[in-house]
Amino acid sequence: MTRVLVVEDDPQLVRALVINLQARKYGVDPAPDGATALRLAAARQPDVVVLDLGLPDMDGVDVIRALRGWTRVPILVLSARRASDEKVAALDAGADDYVTKPFSMDELLARLRAAVRRTETAPLAQETATVTTDDFTIDLLAKKATRAGRDIRLTPTEWHLLEILVTSPGRLITQKHLLQEVWGVSQSNKTNYLRVYMAQLRRKLETDPSHPRYLITEPGMGYRFEG
Repeated sequence: MTRVLVVEDDPQLVRALVINLQARKYGVDPAPDGATALRLAAARQPDVVVLDLGLPDMDGVDVIRALRGWTRVPILVLSARRASDEKVAALDAGADDYVTKPFSMDELLARLRAAVRRTETAPLAQETATVTTDDFTIDLLAKKATRAGRDIRLTPTEWHLLEILVTSPGRLITQKHLLQEVWGVSQSNKTNYLRVYMAQLRRKLETDPSHPRYLITEPGMGYRFEG
C-alpha cells in the first residue's frame, strides 16, 4: 500500500483528501502542522508527501528543507499562494510538484500517481543510459541524440540542458536551477538564455516545436521533460 502523508491544517480539506485517497487504496497519515509532519515522516516513512505551505507553526518551505535533509520522498505542494516566486522557492527547496488551490481532486490524484511512479522507476532510470520517445532517442553515455535514425547535432550547452531535463522525467526543473547548472549563474534576468536554447532544442527534437510534446514550459517557473 502506498502511504501518503497529508500536511494540512484545514479539517474539511483533510477530510476530503483522506476520503478520496482511502477510496483509491492509499494509506493516509494526516498532520495538522509542520512539527507533527516531520515526526510522522520519520516514524511512518511515507511514499509521498502532500504539503500545504501555510501551516500554523512553520512555513511549509522549512518543512521541505527539513525533509530534504534526510529523505528523497516525493513532495507535492498544495497551496493558495499563486505568486511564481513563492512556487519557485518551494521547488528550489526540494518540492517535486506544485498544485494551486482551489484544485480538482482528479488533477491532484494524477500528480500524486506521477510522483509515486517516478520514484518507482528511479533506480531503473539511473541504470538506463538511453531515453526513448516516439520521436527521438537520447543515448546519455554516448552523448548522442537521434531522430528517425539520423544523428541530431547538439551543441554542448544544448546537450547539458537536455541531459538535466531527461534524467528527471516529469519533474519541474526551475529556471534558477538550470541557469546555475548550465551557465553557473542564477540571475533571473538571464532567463532569455533558457528561452533561446529551449527553442533550439524544440526545433531539433519536437515534431511541432510551437506545440511541444516533450519539452514543456511552466510559465514563470521552469521546464519539464515529459517522456
